[in-house]
Amino acid sequence: MIIVFCAAILAAACTSEGVAVPMPNPTGAPGTTPSASGGTTLRYVALGDSYTIGTAIDEPDRWPNQLARRLPQLSLVANLGVNGFTSQNVIDLELPRLEGLRPDFVSLLIGVNDVVQGVPPARYRENLARILDALLARVAPGQVVVVTTPDYTVTPAGADFGNPAVQSAAIRAFNGILSQVAAERGVTVVDIYDLSLRAATDRTLVAGDGLHPSGAQYALWVARIGPAVQSILGGQDPVAPSG
Repeated sequence: MIIVFCAAILAAACTSEGVAVPMPNPTGAPGTTPSASGGTTLRYVALGDSYTIGTAIDEPDRWPNQLARRLPQLSLVANLGVNGFTSQNVIDLELPRLEGLRPDFVSLLIGVNDVVQGVPPARYRENLARILDALLARVAPGQVVVVTTPDYTVTPAGADFGNPAVQSAAIRAFNGILSQVAAERGVTVVDIYDLSLRAATDRTLVAGDGLHPSGAQYALWVARIGPAVQSILGGQDPVAPSG
């Protein structure tokens, strides 16, 4: 059964409503982008699926947008996430966009649709290796962050996409593969899986579609992702508590 996080559309992205729109056409000088303070910021590109594009929530509430607001040294020049995308889709349709986007920093969150569509673990591992190797051919390991897949099975609509116990176990297994492949390449992994489980008892953490995270849940993610990214980029997280 294919998860209806939105059908993949060749050479196009999807809005959270599933309407095809042109892929972003970012501008700016290679390498860095002027900041409001007169300094420079790192060009940030987000790769992934519905959890990256922020299905069923407003654009400012997407976690890459929240992360860029938290860390002023990041300038989000493109969010290439598309509903329904698997790791193979990232290889075929997202990685080719990087040549024109010229990122300095990249995030990757991919795996839920591999689970739902029954992609074998070995193929998922192979695809992740290809993705990360392609990214590391462009930027250093310290300019990539990988985020684990949340557990959609605890949401009200979770049971619509497979047996919850089976799918939850598969998500954990695929997160383990993700962490291992990234660690082998010195890439930082931020695990938000446990945060997603809070949606089982706190429905404010679920978007209006009953399936995807809300902006409030993404804020919890960013509270964990932000300090990790700040650490690998160097410097102190400007929003992190002192002490």
